[in-house]
Amino acid sequence: MRLLTPVLIALGLAFSAPVIAQPGPAAATATVTDATTAAPVIAAPAQLKPAADVGQPMAKSYTIQPQVTKNGEYALWMHDWLLMPIITVISVFVLALLGWVSFRYRRAANPVPSKTTHNTLIEVVWTLVPVLILVAISIPSIALLAKQYEPVGKDAITIKAIGNQWYWSYEYPDHGGFEIVSNMLPDAEAKRRGEPRLLAVDNRVVVPVGVPIRVLTTSNDVIHSFAMPAFWTKMDAVPGRINETSFTVEKPGVYYGACSELCGARHGFMPIAIEAVAPAQFAQWIASKGGKMPGAKPMTAAATGDAPLGMGVPPKVGDGSGKPMPSATPLTTPATAPATK
Repeated sequence: MRLLTPVLIALGLAFSAPVIAQPGPAAATATVTDATTAAPVIAAPAQLKPAADVGQPMAKSYTIQPQVTKNGEYALWMHDWLLMPIITVISVFVLALLGWVSFRYRRAANPVPSKTTHNTLIEVVWTLVPVLILVAISIPSIALLAKQYEPVGKDAITIKAIGNQWYWSYEYPDHGGFEIVSNMLPDAEAKRRGEPRLLAVDNRVVVPVGVPIRVLTTSNDVIHSFAMPAFWTKMDAVPGRINETSFTVEKPGVYYGACSELCGARHGFMPIAIEAVAPAQFAQWIASKGGKMPGAKPMTAAATGDAPLGMGVPPKVGDGSGKPMPSATPLTTPATAPATK
């Protein structure tokens, strides 16, 4: 019985195959042409080349990176023209005071120490002066803090940054919800592309210049931190929680950041790269990823091959790369039998 069953199945398949493959009558045979038509795919714009003195650490530099956002410019002004002068004056004053006291009241010049215990004027001065300094610093500091958390308008673009061990992934919910995954490039590949070591990535985040960007940060595993020095932006990415920050890039270019929260063994190898481009290029990039601009209809297979900027194929879900996956639908055109006299 055990041998009889497979033998019967094999015989059934052997006899049934020719029946399935039987061709029809020659006169009724139709010639079928398979025409494969795919939805138009928009080419991504050429990537910008990074500048050596913008958006990344600079050789022999001891100051903050050049800022390309309004908040960053305000913070840089506050650092260079308010905090640094105050710190310098206080440091020089204290150093000079220590030098004068050490020289003036040394044992050789002052064998009999003074027994003065109180000086009302000095006590009033060393109390009021620090208070006035703190007030002078606090007013612009509070203003900067408030600017960093001002709500963005309705025209803002939302990007969701998700931290992972150890890479970043980004979603564009306003443009179809597609996702891109960003990993650090090996040193050799980064050098070949002319990008900085340990900061270059395979997939950059692309944003338009002059448009407010809302960044929602979260994490899939441990606490990470989304930090972009040139934007004066830093926000923790916490598992099970969504934090929000925002910025508006004022200058096109490539800008680099990194996770600034200790998140495990490869914490130092999950950089962030943001490419700021003109709005038209941003729309083209969105279309190349299979997304669409808000208010635009997705391109269909019946449309022309050249799609306008901002129009693209609907986003595909599955590989997590955010790249368009054109689907081909075979079209069959039955041919009529030749006419006979």
